[in-house]
Formats: sequence, structure tokens, C-alpha cells
Amino acid sequence: MEDRCKPSLPSGVSCLLVLTQLLSWVTSKEFLVFGPSDPIVAVRGGEAILPCSVFPAMSLEDMEELRWFRTRFSEAVLVYRDQEEQKEGQMPEYSWRTTLVKDQFHQGKAAVRIQNVQASDSGIYVCHFKQGHVQEEAILELKVAVMGSVPEVHIKGPEDGGVCVVCMASGWYPKPQVHWRDSRGQNLSASLEIHHEDAEGLFSTETSLVVRDRSVGNVTCSTFNPILGQEKAMAMFIPEPFFPQASPWKPAFLVTLTTMGLLLLGTSYLLRRERFARREVQQKLGNLQSEKDELQKIKEDAQRTETWRKAQLYADWRKEHFQPWTFTLDPDSAHPILAISQNRMSVTRKDSTMCLDDLFCVLGIKSISSGRYYWEVKLRHGDSSKWTLGVCREGVDRKGCFSECPDKGFWTVGRSSSGYWAYIDSGMASLSIREAPQSVGVFVDYTEGDISFYNMSDMSHLFSFHEASFSGNLFPYFRLKSGNVSMIINSLTCVSEGWEGEEGRRRRKRSRKGRKGKRAKRGKKLVLPPLKESPSAAGEGLVPGSCVVDSVPGEESPFLQHARDTLFP
Repeated sequence: MEDRCKPSLPSGVSCLLVLTQLLSWVTSKEFLVFGPSDPIVAVRGGEAILPCSVFPAMSLEDMEELRWFRTRFSEAVLVYRDQEEQKEGQMPEYSWRTTLVKDQFHQGKAAVRIQNVQASDSGIYVCHFKQGHVQEEAILELKVAVMGSVPEVHIKGPEDGGVCVVCMASGWYPKPQVHWRDSRGQNLSASLEIHHEDAEGLFSTETSLVVRDRSVGNVTCSTFNPILGQEKAMAMFIPEPFFPQASPWKPAFLVTLTTMGLLLLGTSYLLRRERFARREVQQKLGNLQSEKDELQKIKEDAQRTETWRKAQLYADWRKEHFQPWTFTLDPDSAHPILAISQNRMSVTRKDSTMCLDDLFCVLGIKSISSGRYYWEVKLRHGDSSKWTLGVCREGVDRKGCFSECPDKGFWTVGRSSSGYWAYIDSGMASLSIREAPQSVGVFVDYTEGDISFYNMSDMSHLFSFHEASFSGNLFPYFRLKSGNVSMIINSLTCVSEGWEGEEGRRRRKRSRKGRKGKRAKRGKKLVLPPLKESPSAAGEGLVPGSCVVDSVPGEESPFLQHARDTLFP
């Protein structure tokens, strides 16, 4: 007797300790909620019971709230509150299909009965019990199963050296498992398996099997429901005449085909060798010709470069004489963030760190309504900033985000983060820049409707707007988008006046040495005689009375230097 009691003593002590810990935890939490650990299986069209219970057992009649819901608390399947079922918050699809089972309320057990179970009811449920400040939950799983139709098996016909057999079944849930077996019960691999799901969530399947072994005889297609563990099967006998018949000419055909293949391979190899040798000769001849063409191209480029510089430099200046246009900036048209110099000849940004680039623009104070005029704008830090310059029509919209294109009254070029551009109606035209412009010349031919821009750094043409439609006055336009760029307007005076200043100083020196007390007159302009047509003067568009730029002190315009070198060699 004592021997039988000794082994049970340790287990009794362990149970006692577990029970003591459970009771102490329950006392602190007041109750626990439990549900079945295994999934609940139901058949479509039948009913399902979702039970939950509390521990320790207590009456659920006065429980503050019992709730069964799906994945979200608000998606209620059934709500019991104030000792009656509540329709508020209940999902419509469960409104008339659920009832609360209260037979065992006094034992702490409750359940929800779902009638006319659908395939969409399959999934996770949560039962939530609430009493005062204590809320506990348990998770349940419902699996809905439907046994569909018996498989239908038929012979499709010859395929891939055998006989194709097709098996079809419908109305299954969940997705069924389809197996093929031969007359000995051995599994066969399907060649194709397709599943379809209808509007009610039921699955139909179509599976194909290619049988190449004539001795198979019977094949069986079975459809298996993994939840219910049940299957439905159908067998099909394949008569031997259905299998493709072997042709006596087949071996001879295979031998002939192999021989022809070898001949083709040999011929192809010889042709490839000949083609490779010919290609090597052509490649060497091509290399020699390429070297010859490259030398010729270098020679032509050297000749073309000089011609291009002359042709592009004053292409538009040859047409008519452009008068210098002297103006200052209009402070009233400037954005507050722009800083205008005291002489109103230069503009820069007060704060170059701001990234907004839509409003920072200023206009010239004088407008053009006829004639042909020219001015020059010097750029500082223009190659690392974003800017726009040109002309605009009087009264254009310069508020908010506006487009600088001819349709909107703007004829401009500028620089963005992706390069130099001319802004046209269809978007932007890329400019071919050999050297970053430090000074830009603007030529306005109001009569012909032509506006041209030149890079005065390398004396090259940038872009021209031809046959522009002008109406009203045109104002010089400057826009500083971003960076620490500065724009300086070079005042325009005649070449003779600028040259006379230097010559006057020389005359006054000589006059002070030879004729003391006799002063040279200041401000007298030297009238230049008409120039003879020469390759340099005529080609570069200089005409009698030509005017150039009086640069900012210490900095001379490349246009002025070019004209001075031409007029006074």
C-alpha cells in the first residue's frame, strides 16, 4: 500500500502548486474565457456552434457584455448586452442567421449558433466577455467544407506522344486536392491543373493527364476535401486504339534527318569561316578609311572653326545697323528680395540661400516700340546659378508661377540646373555652349520681329526668335532664380567716344608739354569716316557709327574690344 502511494506524492504536490498559482491568478483577474482548441468544422448550408466558457464557472445572465466578432471589434457577429441580443453594430450578413445559446448560462457557458453556413463564414472568430473593468477574450476557428460534384473524366485525344485525359469537378470548398492513379494504385503526375472560384466562393477544377504507357489500362481521378477528409473518384478505361500508332518510316526519317543536320552544320561552319575572313579584311580596310576620314575631318574642322566664328558672330548684325540702347533698372518692378545698385545698373539677390525661383525678376525702365537696338548684360557667377534674361511685353503676368514663352509675352534664354536653354512655346530648346557666357548680347529688331542672343565671351550665336509677333512696348527682362548670380547692364556709348577718351588723354599730355596753358577740350567726340569693306569689318557686321559697350570699371566688354581691334588696328 505504501509503495503505491509513494509514486503519486510528487505528482500530487505539482498539481497542488499549479492549482494554487491558477487560483491566485484567477482571483486577481476575476475570470478567464476559453474556447475550443481545435477548429470547428461545418458543412455549407448547415449550422455551426461557436462555444465559449468562463473559469471559474459563474452565471453569465448578468454579464455586462458578450460579443462574438471577426477580425475587427466593430464587425460583430452577435452582441448580448442588458440581458438581450443587440442588433446595433451587427454585420448584416449575420443579422438573421445567428442566435445565442443560453442553455448553460448558469454554468458559465455560452455559444453562438450560425445557421445556413456559407463559405464566407470560414475563418477566425473572437468571443469577448466584459464585466466591469475586466475584459477577456478567446479565439475560435471555423472551417466550412463543401463536398462538390463527382469528377467527370473524358478522353481529349492524342497529345505529346500519348493520350490526354481530362478530369473536371465543381462546387468544392475549400480548394480540393486532385489525384490521378493507375490501375495498380500508383500516383500519376498531372500535366495541367486549373482552379476557378465562383461568386459564392466555391471552387471548380480542371486537370489534364497525358498517358503514354499503353499497359496502364484504367486511370482514376479523385477529388479530396482536406477538411472533411472525404473524396469522390471516377475511373476511365483507355482503349489501346486511342494511342498514337508508330510509323514504320519513322526510323528511316530520323536517320535522314540526322544526316541532313550534320551536312547543314558542316556547311554552316565553312560559310562562317569564310565570312569571318572576309569580315577581317573589310574591317582593316574600314580602319584605314576611318583614319583617313578622321584626318580629313580634323583638317575640315580647323577650317570650319574659323569660318563658323565669323559666320555665327555677326550673322544678324549684317542685316541692319543696331543702335545702342541705354537704360537703367526699374526698382518699382523689382521683387523685394532683389537688390538694385545705386546707379540702377546691376541687380543681385539679397538672400541667395532661398530655393524659390518663381518671382525674383525686374524690368528695364525704358521700353522699345520700334527700331533695332542692342544691349549687353554681364553675368557674375552665372555658370553656377539659375537665371533668365531677354525681353517681355508690357503688362505681362509676373505673379505666381508663370511661363516665360513667346505665347505669354516673353522672349528669353537662361540657365537651369540641367544646362542652358531658350524658352519656346513648345517647351525648352537646348543651347549649344562652347564656353560658359560671362556676358550676353541682346539684339532686338522690332521691325522684322527678330530677337537674337549672343555669347560675348567667345563671340558665338546662342539663339534667335524669328518672325516674333510684337504688339506694344517691349521691356528688358531679368530674372534671378537661384544662387548668387549678379546681372550688370553695360552702358552703351559710341566707339568713337570711348576711343576719344584715351586719345584725349594722350593729346593733353602732349599739349601740356608743348603748349602750356592750353587745355584739351573734353567731351568732344571723334567722328569716324565710313569704313571700307574688308573681310574683317564687313564679315563681322561693323558699319560706320557702330556702338559698343562701356563696361563696368575695370572690366571691358569683349564686343567693345573686338570692335576697337577692328576699327583701330
